[in-house]
Amino acid sequence: MRAHFDYTGAAVFVAGGTSGINLGIARAFAEAGARVGVGSRNPAKVTAAVAQLSRPGREARGAVFDVRDAAAVAEGLAGFAGAAGPIDVLVSGAAGNFPAPAHQISPNGFKAVVDIDLLGTWNVMKAAHPHLRRPGAAVINISAPQAQVAMAMQAHVCAAKAGVDMVTRCLALEWGREGIRINSVIPGPIDGTEGMARLAPDDAARARVAASVPLGRLGVAGDVAALCLYLGSEAAAYVTGAVLAVDGGWSLALGGLALAPVAP
Repeated sequence: MRAHFDYTGAAVFVAGGTSGINLGIARAFAEAGARVGVGSRNPAKVTAAVAQLSRPGREARGAVFDVRDAAAVAEGLAGFAGAAGPIDVLVSGAAGNFPAPAHQISPNGFKAVVDIDLLGTWNVMKAAHPHLRRPGAAVINISAPQAQVAMAMQAHVCAAKAGVDMVTRCLALEWGREGIRINSVIPGPIDGTEGMARLAPDDAARARVAASVPLGRLGVAGDVAALCLYLGSEAAAYVTGAVLAVDGGWSLALGGLALAPVAP
């Protein structure tokens, strides 16, 4: 049984919240009563997510921006806060990835992943800062196992996500005096996501990954959303600067190596 969290009246923005894990997080906050905003660079996905999250009595808003464009991110966050009020929970989850051996990653390819994952997280946090509720706001950055586990074919992502976790800690240190909490969440192998489809593309591979998880199953988006609901709530009022895995114990055995293709 999952704990119940009441976010009635709270303003929650999820960057990257138009698909996958991030859409699941946005849905969980909306179902808990929050006024939810989502942002991504794809207008069609923003429109579809807003339609999915909106119900009678449930307000949802969308913003179209590329997290690499600081000015566009600032405009989107300001627009949401202007309509919904001070932001109670900010989730930054935009991410980019493609498996490739290090010697085949071009400078532009490496930069693209770092710009989306690390610079994008920075842009979202910095743009939201003037609009965060003080005291009491919670920022949740969606990281990845690559931040902690070295993986073949993932040098660019490992570098970018490790940076995300360190930025989380640094800003938790700085912004804590303002009453703002900042934490990172590391999803493990989550079923039905683009990442799992790319790294475990068939049933046999999925079964191998599930078998490597101590709890014996792949996760679902709701598992990650439940942790975010906790971190955004008063129940986590003394939790900041933490990097928390929601992975069924998978990282304990360095299960991430099971997902890494062998470089040619």
